Amino acid sequence: MDKLQAMQVFTRVVDCHSFSGAADALQMTRSSVTTIIQNLESHLKVRLLNRTTRRISLTPDGAAYYERCSRILADVEESETSFSTAISPRGKLKVDMPGSISRLVIVPALDDFHARYPDIDLMLGVSDKPVDLVQEGVDCAIRMGHLPDSTLVARRIGASEFATVASPEYLSRYGEPQSLADLDGHIAVNYFSSRNGRVIDMDFVVDGKPVGVRIRSKLAANDGDAYLQCGLQGLGLIQVPYFFALPHIQTGALVEVLGQWRPTPFPIWAVYPQNRHLSPQVRVFVEWIAELFEDCRLLRKGASAPANHERISAPDTAQQRYASIHAIPPASDSERNRDVVQM
Repeated sequence: MDKLQAMQVFTRVVDCHSFSGAADALQMTRSSVTTIIQNLESHLKVRLLNRTTRRISLTPDGAAYYERCSRILADVEESETSFSTAISPRGKLKVDMPGSISRLVIVPALDDFHARYPDIDLMLGVSDKPVDLVQEGVDCAIRMGHLPDSTLVARRIGASEFATVASPEYLSRYGEPQSLADLDGHIAVNYFSSRNGRVIDMDFVVDGKPVGVRIRSKLAANDGDAYLQCGLQGLGLIQVPYFFALPHIQTGALVEVLGQWRPTPFPIWAVYPQNRHLSPQVRVFVEWIAELFEDCRLLRKGASAPANHERISAPDTAQQRYASIHAIPPASDSERNRDVVQM
């Protein structure tokens, strides 16, 4: 029995919560995965998994073995990486990111990435819906705003400014606000959290501090595209990421207002499973995308990103709105993070 392979198969079965999911992720047959687990349990003389027709779960012995396997596999990967830094990374890299930031920022720069790393086969998943990185076999994902607590590693790789915008038709009816006090006579399209249903007020940075402002509203949305379309149709003021609004500002379909009191900038993260964070492909992709965001004028160059990785957990803030409004998927239930980095 190949003990290292058995550990890899066992941890993937646990991470994917199924034998078939592990088989797909490892490009093996389900029968091979089952046989390897059976042989492993026979070798260890303990039951590692409880199996039913609907789900699998770890036994106490299985939970202890899983923790040890995870550490051993991470050490092995780190050891291999330390001796391969001079070799150009190669192989498949599966990443997931929101549609808007993919379309406007990342895809236009991919020629540069392929020129630097010609041996990496990039599988680009573009979706505004949350994905479970482990179950979907995703190596790395780009996320924005608030990150709930999680076992993922999260690295802050940039930040993006927000803008308060409205259509010319809206401004012709209500006038352009010149101060926050003028907002009493205006209408907003609100955003409400799909997680808890709470309507989140707009916010503006005044003297370096965020100030929440409740504006009269007859309409709320919890979908980024719908929220943007409401603004384009003149139904009220909206707050969106600057890179999301810029194409419409350039065509005149939207006009930025109250620019001296822009909303709180929000962070951009690269997140990845613990057992994959040392992959050379992930490492160079994250470094490349951090450099891309650093120089990207669409993001208006926010705060510098810390280079460390840390565990996080954050309160329920207006940044939860940002995740959806910008066509950016929030973390799924099995992934939790915060506002710095971690895991």
